[in-house]
Amino acid sequence: MESLYPEQVRTTTLSDVAREAGVSLATASRAINGSTNRTVGPALRERVLAAAARLHYSPDANAQAMARGRTTSLGLIVHDIADPYFSAIAAGVTRAAEAAGLSVVLTSTEHDPAREVSFVELLRRQRVRAIVVTGGRRDDPEGTAALRAALEGFQAAGGSVALVSQPLEGMSTVVVDNREGAADLARHLHGIGYRRFAVVAGPVDHLTSRDRLSGFREALDELGAPLADGAVVHSGFTRDGGYEGMAELLRRDAGPEVVFAVNDVMAVGAMAAARDAGVSVPDDVAVAGFDDISTLRDITPALTTVRVPLVEAGVLATELALGPGEPREVHLAGEVVVRESTPAR
Repeated sequence: MESLYPEQVRTTTLSDVAREAGVSLATASRAINGSTNRTVGPALRERVLAAAARLHYSPDANAQAMARGRTTSLGLIVHDIADPYFSAIAAGVTRAAEAAGLSVVLTSTEHDPAREVSFVELLRRQRVRAIVVTGGRRDDPEGTAALRAALEGFQAAGGSVALVSQPLEGMSTVVVDNREGAADLARHLHGIGYRRFAVVAGPVDHLTSRDRLSGFREALDELGAPLADGAVVHSGFTRDGGYEGMAELLRRDAGPEVVFAVNDVMAVGAMAAARDAGVSVPDDVAVAGFDDISTLRDITPALTTVRVPLVEAGVLATELALGPGEPREVHLAGEVVVRESTPAR
């Protein structure tokens, strides 16, 4: 039965066309709206156009104009440009963008999800060709949905997207194997004689922190050296968070032989807290981190960590954003780097 209220009929969207054709939103946009930097093959384009015809989809003239009139810029969204983790990724993005003849528009969210969404909208208005989004996600369905909607709107307007973080369906992502890297670190530390472990973790809802803690914990369980009650402290995913987390562990008198801080800047803060409390690293307690940021060369004792190829991550994300084909995931493994902060026992 036909509706008596035409205004209630749902308008067909580009997402509907993509679903009907069995392609990503970005591919559907390129097939219908065109693109200055990425194209689709004739057969795939015909498939998308046929799906659009079946669904009576009407292309957005503004989206077509934007897709064909984009600037020679690429947008980069980071959480904190002062953090060496993000500056290393930014270096890789800049290198790959310049090789493609593009300049980079850099934005920093200061870890605010609302700013992340607003920057996507800003970059869309500036008609950048692609957006690279970096940084771990929170366990925040509402915030993730808002970011996804903003990025899908950018894709529907003819832009392309890649992420360095936890993946979002339909978007290319460089995924760091956080869980396995932390597990490898736990196995190494156990292998050189450590048996009492503690973790200075990030916020409970921070997915990168959660993955690293889980990988470390699961490996220790398999080795028969589980984390004791009170051996995990959650704090900010920052240098100050690491300081506060180590201070809390020392107040608890948990007596760990080694403390794993789930990123390097937290490890630096943890070492400072130990020093201020008169606790020697590594004589009284060993410390390890994760990421192998460039500033570690100035830290004494030199920090054991899990090396992540951050510059390479930035290069790969940019190549994914600008390259042809369907969205895909590229996984980067971490490598345990042993230094003076965790001597064999």
